[in-house]
Amino acid sequence: MIVAGDIGGTKTHLALFDWKKERVDPVRLESFHSADYTSLEDMLTEFLVPPKPPTPIDEFATEKSDDAEPEPERLAEKPSKINAACFGIAGPVIQNRCQTTNLPWVVDGATLAKRFDIPRVKLLNDLEAMAHGILLLRADEVEVLNAGAPPPHNQALALIAAGTGLGESILFWNGTRYQPMPSEGGHADFAPNDDNEIELLRHLRGNYLHVSYERVLSGPGLHAIYDYLRDSKKNEPTWLSEQIKAGDPPAVIAAAGLKGQADIAKQALDMFASIYGAEAGNLALKALALNGLYLGGGIAPKLLAKLKDGTFMKAFINKGRYKRLMSSIPVKVVINQKTALLGAASVAAALSHTSTS
Repeated sequence: MIVAGDIGGTKTHLALFDWKKERVDPVRLESFHSADYTSLEDMLTEFLVPPKPPTPIDEFATEKSDDAEPEPERLAEKPSKINAACFGIAGPVIQNRCQTTNLPWVVDGATLAKRFDIPRVKLLNDLEAMAHGILLLRADEVEVLNAGAPPPHNQALALIAAGTGLGESILFWNGTRYQPMPSEGGHADFAPNDDNEIELLRHLRGNYLHVSYERVLSGPGLHAIYDYLRDSKKNEPTWLSEQIKAGDPPAVIAAAGLKGQADIAKQALDMFASIYGAEAGNLALKALALNGLYLGGGIAPKLLAKLKDGTFMKAFINKGRYKRLMSSIPVKVVINQKTALLGAASVAAALSHTSTS
């Protein structure tokens, strides 16, 4: 048995797998609100030793006397022996240890191994875990934005994922298989491409000393784009302002933009999709990802209609003399939201095989 986890700034997914060689469904899968826990250890304790179910009351049972010996408390059942674990974490992993980017946690693989008696525990950057996962996806778990014309021989792949933050990863072909490589490219400097984006950068610099792509290409980033448009265009409807204050701002903005209910929301989605396409193109160029660029994370599937309207791909291929090359790169949206968990499970399964062989 193995444990896999996808630890995000908003949600964490943990699962038990009986994974031998091929991809399998989890034996048990649970999701947690990350901010409700002070550490991964607390979350794992709850997951691995779930609370004992309440004892049903038998109204016909004979009442016990005060001096009757109490029954020993039954502990919740633990899963069978765990041979390995792997966790994808939003943050840089150095020497199997990570100080998370969007949570006040420090996660240490050796500490987890000792605490839960697991022979092998590996930590991965969350995008590295997702990169392992995209290698296992079925055709119906991706949506094609650009079919492209990939070369006959294996070349690099790239992955970019906007969600609570922005992650990037490169998969290079090592002669035998694809090897995911971790990255913190989402924290690279935001580079505007037109006058409107230059003004957006100026607006953001009023709040941040360093404006990274993550400040723009994320849930909070969509809200930041909207705030810039609100302050500069002065065209925010009162009803939308009230909904944003009462609800989840990125979700409200996205819904209004996709439904065409407010020009400011449509403009925010236009900017978001264009900047997303430009940075995805930057990553594809840097990796020379001729075999494909994947869009992961929670935002892309929700904005699929917007990503398909041409705004994203226009920015993606807009690389001057390399326009034809960019047009040949396949671009796909990852629909399976458990891809990082799947990737972590595949790594844990390989560790388990190594530790038991």
